[in-house]
Amino acid sequence: MAGVAIVSCNGALLRCRDAFAVQQQLGGSNGVIRVSCRNSGNSIACSSGSSSSSSSSNSRSSVSSSCSGGGDGVLRLWSMMALGREQRKLLQWRLLRQQRRLCSSFLLSPVEENKKGLLLLRGGRGGGGGDSRRCVSVGSVVCCSCLQQEAVGSRTGENFLTLPVNPLARNERENELLRNLVESGDGEETGKKARTLYNIVFVTAEAAPYSKTGGLGDVCGSLPMALAGRGHRVMVVSPRYMKGGGVGVTTTTTEDSVFAGAFDCQCRITIGCFNAAHEVAFFHEFRGGVDWVFVDHPSYHRPGTPYGDTRGAYGDNQFRFTLLCHAACEAPLVLPLGGYTYGDRCLFIANDWHAGLVPVLLAAKYRPHNVYKNSRCIVAIHNLAHQGVEAGTTYANLGLPPEWYSALEWVFPMWARKHALDKGEAVNHLKGAIVTADRILTVSEGYAWEITTPEGGNGLDGLLASRKAVINGITNGVDIDDWNPLTDKHLSSSFSLNDLAGKAECKAALQKELGLPVRSEVPLIGFIGRLDYQKGPDVIQAALPELMTDDVQLVMLGSGDPDVERWMTWAEREFKEKYRGWVGFSVPVAHRITAGCDILLMPSRFEPCGLNQLYAMRYGTVPVAHSTGGLRDTIQNFDPYAENGQGSGTGWTFSPLTKEAMMGALWTSIFTFRNDKDGWIRLMQRGMSKDFSWDRAALQYEQVFDWAVIDPPYA
Repeated sequence: MAGVAIVSCNGALLRCRDAFAVQQQLGGSNGVIRVSCRNSGNSIACSSGSSSSSSSSNSRSSVSSSCSGGGDGVLRLWSMMALGREQRKLLQWRLLRQQRRLCSSFLLSPVEENKKGLLLLRGGRGGGGGDSRRCVSVGSVVCCSCLQQEAVGSRTGENFLTLPVNPLARNERENELLRNLVESGDGEETGKKARTLYNIVFVTAEAAPYSKTGGLGDVCGSLPMALAGRGHRVMVVSPRYMKGGGVGVTTTTTEDSVFAGAFDCQCRITIGCFNAAHEVAFFHEFRGGVDWVFVDHPSYHRPGTPYGDTRGAYGDNQFRFTLLCHAACEAPLVLPLGGYTYGDRCLFIANDWHAGLVPVLLAAKYRPHNVYKNSRCIVAIHNLAHQGVEAGTTYANLGLPPEWYSALEWVFPMWARKHALDKGEAVNHLKGAIVTADRILTVSEGYAWEITTPEGGNGLDGLLASRKAVINGITNGVDIDDWNPLTDKHLSSSFSLNDLAGKAECKAALQKELGLPVRSEVPLIGFIGRLDYQKGPDVIQAALPELMTDDVQLVMLGSGDPDVERWMTWAEREFKEKYRGWVGFSVPVAHRITAGCDILLMPSRFEPCGLNQLYAMRYGTVPVAHSTGGLRDTIQNFDPYAENGQGSGTGWTFSPLTKEAMMGALWTSIFTFRNDKDGWIRLMQRGMSKDFSWDRAALQYEQVFDWAVIDPPYA
């Protein structure tokens, strides 16, 4: 049985949130350590198991007993009840920093200060059944060390759990806990208020519906409202992208109307970076229980996407998002939203490289001045391919102390340098976030593993592997109101899990809209996505001649690579009765393709999470996808013989990413569609019954929040 340490504390003596710190030296044999401390007048009484107590008063005397039974480790518990709050915190930090790598405290059930409860700690080790007790009083601080090995037996309960001592094994157990939150089928926690409430600050370059180019906008537009619905106070900080005008400018465009509900907070701050003082303004809208805060600056006022226009990425993106990070760190301190500020006890969620400077700023700029010393920062990686790499000489522009250069330092390998005199020196914003964040999240469990491998690490695999113990993956949710086949305003007919008649009508309407023959017996295959290397349209391009030899129909929706766009136009002319290519993107058409197709094809080379397969399953469309990242996590391969012939699974995945492997999965799905109608209906219904709501994801995020706040700040 893996080791676990359990500390039972009385709220009158020890407040579990901030009254003590725990360190442990890992290794040795496995066991269970139970330590109880109770108030006994002016002294601390420490006991281990049923043994007699050993106590000491608040003097410089000490009482100790030798360790018998060959115990080879010590669990230290510092009780700092007699100290003032600031003194207690200072001592905590000194003790923890002395043996930082040995500290691995772990809280599962936060305890209110006026209640009794259990603090669960990772690891622990015991000897051969012996008992070791030691209580040492230093000034007004009592240090107790107690060690005993017990058998776990049948001991169970809400606050009891065993965790491995090894950090990587512990990380696997944590991921298992996250999966169990949603796989247990027990939804009693969904919709309830969270047990521990946090001030949460999302920092993001985009948040739907205000700005969106992909999955990042979906996450930061939906997850905050799910967390707010569970009682947390949530702020989202994002740029105020104005394509027609800004503060004091009356010219606006239709896209700017999304900010109509955001009002000027009448708060201006000056940010020092890029060799100048830049004034930014804040706009605020309270919607869905969330404080939506928009940073306003002239650099955000231009046509195009948040990152570039038709000529490419903006040349000043580093400046624009450095400004965002500085402003986001100031917003909780200066904005009295709802009458009072968030203060400096926040939990920041920095999304992708655009917010990568947030944990660095907390560590380098604020904590040295005792600001944000109780805050934590989680970096959320949505796509590791984008890291915010700029020339090393730009570090001086970021508003960071010179001694923190190594946090962002990045050196390109020889093969990636432009010429012989190029030293390859650069700054990497995402790398800075990884080395300073308290925990790291990705948008699927599979992607959390992939980024630690050379194939998926994009040069950061070694660094990420070194922090693997604090990396977790949580699959994104979907907006179940927007993507609901029963209420979708873009569909010609509605349908549900229990009434699939409208699905056939949606298919016929889509075929008619696209000019394809209206044939219900023909499998209709769809593809929705960017036409770039990641999404794999070239694999479809290579397989199309073979696919078109069968009686099938294929529709593709997307834009991107001009060569692929031209090929789609050619293919439509070549296969008039079987193929349609829609160059561009349309939200209503995407909904109708998702609802009307029988099969959704996703040959992505890598997919951190993927949302289209989640949308497809909600609409009874069966996904066929490359087994990578979030696609592998969310699609269970179809097995017609499981469950006594009722079948299991929600689709098909294939690997490796080749034309042959993809066509093999497609032929299998097409054969099942034609020859096992009942099995296909059950396959559709299993996908539609899956819970991909943000409420599910919010439960998992809260668990990671609890883990993040127990350990001291990583940097």
